[in-house]
Amino acid sequence: MDYRALVEQYGSPLYVYDFDVIEKNYNSIKNAFKARKSLIAYAVKANSNLSVLKHLAQLGSGADCVSIGEIKRALLAGIPNYKIIFSGVGKRDDELEEALQKDILFINVESEAELMRLEQIAKSLGKVARVSIRVNPNIDPKTHPYISTGLSENKFGIAIEDAKRLYLYIKKSPFLEAVGIHFHIGSQLTELEPIKEASQIVAELLRSLQKIEIDIKFFDVGGGLGIVYKDEKTIEPYDYAQAILASLKGTDVTVICEPGRFIVGNAGVFLTRVLYEKKSGDRRFVIVDGAMNDLLRPSLYNAYHEIEVVGKDEPKSKADVVGPVCESGDFFAKDRLLPLTEHGDILVVKSAGAYGFVMASNYNTRPRPAEVAVQNGKSRLIRERESFEYIIEKEVRFLV
Repeated sequence: MDYRALVEQYGSPLYVYDFDVIEKNYNSIKNAFKARKSLIAYAVKANSNLSVLKHLAQLGSGADCVSIGEIKRALLAGIPNYKIIFSGVGKRDDELEEALQKDILFINVESEAELMRLEQIAKSLGKVARVSIRVNPNIDPKTHPYISTGLSENKFGIAIEDAKRLYLYIKKSPFLEAVGIHFHIGSQLTELEPIKEASQIVAELLRSLQKIEIDIKFFDVGGGLGIVYKDEKTIEPYDYAQAILASLKGTDVTVICEPGRFIVGNAGVFLTRVLYEKKSGDRRFVIVDGAMNDLLRPSLYNAYHEIEVVGKDEPKSKADVVGPVCESGDFFAKDRLLPLTEHGDILVVKSAGAYGFVMASNYNTRPRPAEVAVQNGKSRLIRERESFEYIIEKEVRFLV
């Protein structure tokens, strides 16, 4: 890919997504589950650009959403309502009401209090809410603590011992229908055993529910499959699917998988231009026009992204890659071996297709970058770079 030409055409900083890679990744996980009825429900939070969603909709994808805004995006992009799931630990009344009105596939319930609230809203609308309970199997996913979700200390899901009682409550309610069971133990998972163990635990609960005639139709395994950022050993989609399917022998449920990062993470890069280099004692700083407001992961998680300098591969020395934002936490890399750079050089920050633009902000009154799709060797703009006027338009009319 000609990154220099893309920067010359669309400016910098810039997000670029390879739609051919997105399609390849989607098909690899879809094919892994082809032995059983399944739905791949893309986790919209990873990258919610409408063109990305439309591309996935055309491939047959569903959508896992964590806000009513994401549900609206999915519908606008052409994902049908019967392939949309609403997850998340803190859903507002208006979000639950609108999700019911839009007749989506089901709502993943994360607490007893939420279930009671949903029942009241469904009753007020004269509707039956299709629900799935997110079960917390108390399994250590062996990932970063900020993206771990399957332990009892995390805020997500309902303990196994409580879930069965709530399913019994749902069965008796005229305004609730239990259609699914769900678990998701974390993101950037690189070890198969925790997934296998969690699936076995939740499958046992599924069987116990079926014995008491609670007709669960969907077994939602969440997402979280890891990708390579540096040197991680990742899980093959086939092995992932087989571990889950093995736990479901003798059942007739549709498996739902909710990959996000796996589909888009390594399909995207973040391009940023060098402004200048700076020496401070024995520290070398490569100062670029991108910043933590554009790509937050390194500052938030101390996350690693591989970085290369376009057209340069000469002897390297250690450098910190930093941005213009007025925070010491504004960096993309520390002590990274890089060639000497000069004004105008382009840095490629790899594996930036997931949790990149979606976490961007206007901190320091900086416009968010443009987004570009590349497909079949051709590029197109899929989100304009923001202007100063765009940033202030919700404030300026209140000036007095």
